[in-house]
Amino acid sequence: MAIGESKHQEISSGLIRLHILHHAVEGELYGHWMIEELARHGYRMSPGTLYPMLHALERKGYLKSRTKGVGRRARRLYRATKKGRDALAFAKDRVRELFGELIEGR
Repeated sequence: MAIGESKHQEISSGLIRLHILHHAVEGELYGHWMIEELARHGYRMSPGTLYPMLHALERKGYLKSRTKGVGRRARRLYRATKKGRDALAFAKDRVRELFGELIEGR
């Protein structure tokens, strides 16, 4: 995680989960791509942090995965479930409301 994130890890991990859900709703994603995408937004994630997060989101029913390829070339692809899409829609409403309070002073 980027400088300052480690002491705010609980908040950052919630934001990262929203990033994951956002991209999983748009289409399939895989771990390494997600690590690079999060880096574009200032999050430094190791595979040892991201993959357990993806697995937990799958266990809880927000994501589903499939394996593409075989052997060393196999890649696990993740996509949002209906529960994941519903959770993202719920979060977007809450984020809009919070954004209004934090940024726009409403």
